Amino acid sequence: MNVVILAAGMGKRMQSELPKVLHPIAGASMLSHVIVTARQLQASLNLECESPANLCVIYGHGGSQVPDAVSADSAGGIIFAKQEPQLGTGHAVAQAIPHLNDAMPTLILYGDVPLTRNATLQRLVVAAGSNKLAILTAQVDDPTGFGRIIREKGKICRIVEQKDANEDELAIAEINTGIMVAPTVALKKWLGALSNRNAQGEYYLTDIVASAVADGVEVSSAHPDAVWETQGVNDKKQLADLERQHQKNLAEQLLLQGVTLLDPNRIDIRGKLVCGRDVTIDVGCVFEGEVVLGDGVRIGPHCVIKNTRIAAQSDIKAFCHIEGADVGVQAQIGPYARLRPGAQLAEQVHIGNFVEVKKSTIGAYSKANHLAYIGDAKVGRRVNIGAGTITCNYDGVNKFETVIEDDAFIGSDSQLIAPVRVGRGATLGAGTTLSKDAPEGKLTVSRAKQLTLENWQRPVKQKT
Repeated sequence: MNVVILAAGMGKRMQSELPKVLHPIAGASMLSHVIVTARQLQASLNLECESPANLCVIYGHGGSQVPDAVSADSAGGIIFAKQEPQLGTGHAVAQAIPHLNDAMPTLILYGDVPLTRNATLQRLVVAAGSNKLAILTAQVDDPTGFGRIIREKGKICRIVEQKDANEDELAIAEINTGIMVAPTVALKKWLGALSNRNAQGEYYLTDIVASAVADGVEVSSAHPDAVWETQGVNDKKQLADLERQHQKNLAEQLLLQGVTLLDPNRIDIRGKLVCGRDVTIDVGCVFEGEVVLGDGVRIGPHCVIKNTRIAAQSDIKAFCHIEGADVGVQAQIGPYARLRPGAQLAEQVHIGNFVEVKKSTIGAYSKANHLAYIGDAKVGRRVNIGAGTITCNYDGVNKFETVIEDDAFIGSDSQLIAPVRVGRGATLGAGTTLSKDAPEGKLTVSRAKQLTLENWQRPVKQKT
């Protein structure tokens, strides 16, 4: 199936230098949502998607920003056609004509209508059959600004735009969403016959309806399950409204899967969240990229978790930031902990408040309960890392590794200057600065001699 996505608009009301279709919903551009849905439709219809001609994005305002952004985010298979100047929706679709396969019908979508569902588009494709023009229409409470569907004896005969409608036509509540499927050979003919003699001086895509009727082509319709599927974005308020609607949809899916959400209105998913059984998520949490939560995982309030796997029965306490990490079963993290990319924690690891772990592996049953930095380290099993411990991994140019073997005990306020190794069962006394390997099973201490100055007087503030 040919898919044409219109994404050339400026979006003046967005008050932004960013092209409208690149503004995000749930962390991904509106246009990327539309592309994903189009590809899902093609897959659900078992159509081949390999040819770039199957998916054409019409861009204009913003120069190369749209194709650059799509190319960076997409797996490919998309062709771009530039609309310049912008002379209306009919003119926009016409830019795709050289790239349309006549043997396939053509689906027209909009880059600023991000929440249309695959099931709705499938109904539209069925309504189009092999030779009909099918339009996605909706009944709305306030049709202001939309093209009205004009029917005669129940059949669609034309669409009239708001500025060209008379009083009776303005009272019609059935509106054109702009999304349609057309037989491609006929579509090319109809686009070539468009006129700009209207209030806007533009080439309206909607005028092809009258052409279809004149050619004896049946015009059918399909309807979305919910009006929000067809809502577009023209300003930041509408963007925020659709963001909330999308998050509500995602929260409802989680609830139906058995996830406990302490408040479904206070969760943000900006990617893919996969949850096992008996997962509990407290308020204000943000999930980005791909996040997997195992059975019985508990996420405390106001956590930000990105591209991370958290194994079963782990407890992530409040205000943790976790990115690119792999957390083992029955781990306890936080509150106020930070796991950075490359943090790999085995079973029953404890990472406490104000502890940061970066590019390090931590063995089972090890603990760093407060105020520590563990970077570029290999930490064994049953290791205790005291408060204030730092692995000094960076010399200003290069990173070096710290190795702490099984059953070691690191006293509070220790600095381990990498590259360095702490042997199995070794103990570092509090306040140690370790620049050489600590032998296994021994106590290693490095401290300045403690002195008491008998005749010392505390300074007194001088009067001015």
